[in-house]
Amino acid sequence: MKRLMLAAALLALLGGAVQAAEYRPVTATAKDRCPVCGMFVAKYPDFLAQVIYKDGAYALFDGAKDMFKYLFNPRTYAPSRQSSDIGAIYVTDYYSLLPIDGKAAWYVLDSDVLGPMGRELIPFRSEAEAKGFMADHKGKRLLRFAEVTADVLKGLD
Repeated sequence: MKRLMLAAALLALLGGAVQAAEYRPVTATAKDRCPVCGMFVAKYPDFLAQVIYKDGAYALFDGAKDMFKYLFNPRTYAPSRQSSDIGAIYVTDYYSLLPIDGKAAWYVLDSDVLGPMGRELIPFRSEAEAKGFMADHKGKRLLRFAEVTADVLKGLD
């Protein structure tokens, strides 16, 4: 019985790894524009956020703030898409500058670090790094993906 449970757990883990690898982050080109603000995103690789769709299409953003605006207003920015069409969400980790899973990231709110569009949600891979950043950069609040709301975003504009 234990072997069966272990095998099922291993398959679940491998299945998750295969799915994550299936929707890899993309590299912004000079032509890619943020669908929310219209900025050319390749100019801001340190803040790049991405929504990768299961069909290979993608949307790139100049920061996590605009990515969340996009996700909260699908009828405005992606009327032909459903949330179930999304294969992966990536944000750029502030310290490593590498793409990380946007749903697993920690977001610092109201720090003294500004993004391309001003006040920004600053993403981190780990809670410890986010808390260190908060102490160094006067961050006011630490949020997980599900805690970011439209009201949180209104406070950033």
